[in-house]
Amino acid sequence: MTEPVKDDPAHPIFLQGGHNAGDLVEAHRWKILRQELGLVEVDAHLPDHLRNPRDQLFGGFTGVYVDMISIYTARTLFDAKNALQWSATVNMRIDYFAPVLGPRFLLKGELIKDGRSTCLVATHFNDMQGNKLVYAITTLRKSK
Repeated sequence: MTEPVKDDPAHPIFLQGGHNAGDLVEAHRWKILRQELGLVEVDAHLPDHLRNPRDQLFGGFTGVYVDMISIYTARTLFDAKNALQWSATVNMRIDYFAPVLGPRFLLKGELIKDGRSTCLVATHFNDMQGNKLVYAITTLRKSK
């Protein structure tokens, strides 16, 4: 497991605590399994306050996870000298295959296309046995 480093631009602030969206999904409790150019894999958990009455991830919060993983994936394209400061989500599509149950699940962000001003990122949600739960595609506008 890799721990976030505060001065490393590849590790977004939401992984460190103190960011509204990251705090909502308790991203500071995620375990980074893999990080490389255009790819991140995270062991995430499902906080109680994001569960629906069936004890599943409430669908409306899925986009927060997708956005965070998409941004994190896009940041792997940049080094400290040319760090991505932030990005704007231009488009997001989410397909649901099965409920996301806790306590933990796996997230994978994968760069599909790196353009000059935008990038396309796929986000995969899997349970701990590898079953696909959610698939999302996000287009981000990059800004340095």
